Amino acid sequence: MTTGGFDPAYSQTASIKPGGLGKRAGARFVDWIIAGIIGAIFFWLLGVVWDAPDWVSVLPGAGFGWLYFVLFEVSSGSTPGKKLLGLHVNGSGGAPKPSFKDSAVRNVYMLLNLIPWVGGLLWFIAAIAIAVTINGSPTKQGWHDNAAGGTQVIDT
Repeated sequence: MTTGGFDPAYSQTASIKPGGLGKRAGARFVDWIIAGIIGAIFFWLLGVVWDAPDWVSVLPGAGFGWLYFVLFEVSSGSTPGKKLLGLHVNGSGGAPKPSFKDSAVRNVYMLLNLIPWVGGLLWFIAAIAIAVTINGSPTKQGWHDNAAGGTQVIDT
């Protein structure tokens, strides 16, 4: 039952529609492609122009994706993939976009790839846990959204 436009099941106004798992996964895929292209060009230039050793350009590569998501979410509330699919990230407490801390925390699982040998597996487990918790939540918030103070991806 809603009263005054507020739906307690969503803990937000009833007009807000949470972004579903399929759209969120599609947006993430688009963003990986974009970040991959930008990162490849950047790290190629790092190696060619500055003649950096191969290991120098590989190490920050895993953190580049994290930085891509954080900077776009903090600056506009959406990454290019989210914008393309009509999604937006609200910050904690219903803020119109996440703070640096909100976005850094909600995307920190991506840095698991920096751990030698097991990082990819740990990242995969975290991503599966995110999908399961998004799918099981009436507000479509994953564990990473809750850890970031209640950020929420919504349909715009």
